[in-house]
Amino acid sequence: MTLKIGLLGCGRIGQVHARSIKALEGARVVAVADALPEAARALAQSCAAEVRDVDAILAATDIDAVVIGTPTDSHFDQIMAAAKAGKAIFCEKPVDMSVANIRACRDVVMRAGVPFLTGFNRRFDPNFASMRARIRDGAIGAVELVTITSRDPAPPPVSYIERSGGLFRDMMIHDFDMARFLVGEDFVRLHAVGSALVDPAIGAAGDVDTAAVILTTASGKICQISNSRRAAYGYDQRIEVHGAQGMLRAENQLESTVELATDQGFRRDPAQHFFLERYEAAYLAEMRAFLQAVTTGSAADPGIEDGLQAQILADAASLSRETGQPVDLAKG
Repeated sequence: MTLKIGLLGCGRIGQVHARSIKALEGARVVAVADALPEAARALAQSCAAEVRDVDAILAATDIDAVVIGTPTDSHFDQIMAAAKAGKAIFCEKPVDMSVANIRACRDVVMRAGVPFLTGFNRRFDPNFASMRARIRDGAIGAVELVTITSRDPAPPPVSYIERSGGLFRDMMIHDFDMARFLVGEDFVRLHAVGSALVDPAIGAAGDVDTAAVILTTASGKICQISNSRRAAYGYDQRIEVHGAQGMLRAENQLESTVELATDQGFRRDPAQHFFLERYEAAYLAEMRAFLQAVTTGSAADPGIEDGLQAQILADAASLSRETGQPVDLAKG
């Protein structure tokens, strides 16, 4: 049986998902939709699919699942319609900017009994997945301290910043999910700070481009997250997990593993430029996991609850940064 997929959104992330589906057996893209007709036509041609509008795809009887890569403000309506139509759902993060809306989506998805995977692709990175497996196997004993570093090579346009929901909801939300993924406990307290050090226009738009967050669990485990919209050396993605019996560390992926040694010292290549290169394998593994969940009836992971919990943390970080005070998550 071939799983028939409707792809909503033909921009950069839609193209990534289309390539992943094309590379995997047991599924194909039947139809695509995008607000830009030319983008839809180009992607449809590349994967031998039809161009349809969003409503037609959501209502179609010849489509089993939808991949949602449209702007965030369209996710709510598309999730609701897809769930009510009985379609499996893959939705890019964030599920929605509103916690209340995500809860409403969750309730409809659960009642419909359809698979739902939230697009936190970093869980599927081979390095981070190996780190999680080793933690579970007890390689470093009980986790005590997690340090997550995530820095983009350059900031996006201010026009994007203005509709992104802010750094915590747009960028750090991946790290909030990774923190939950690695620590394995719920966080009860969060303290965030942030500044606009990269581009004053980002600050003028009401956002920050440099931020740090401290999260703690009820048992006292600590996670530190730092984000920046600027890294002159490339896409910076590092994680360190310190435990009672040792440490695990995942380093940056470089353009090559070649190292030059001369009388001037040692020189290595820069980190891979951005997320498309760095997480290429993760995107493929993520789509494979979605297809497996749909075809076998197993639980999709990360699910919509993971999307909800990451959004709650992002909202709390935004509030903490604005007020200058820690947020007690146990009190809502």
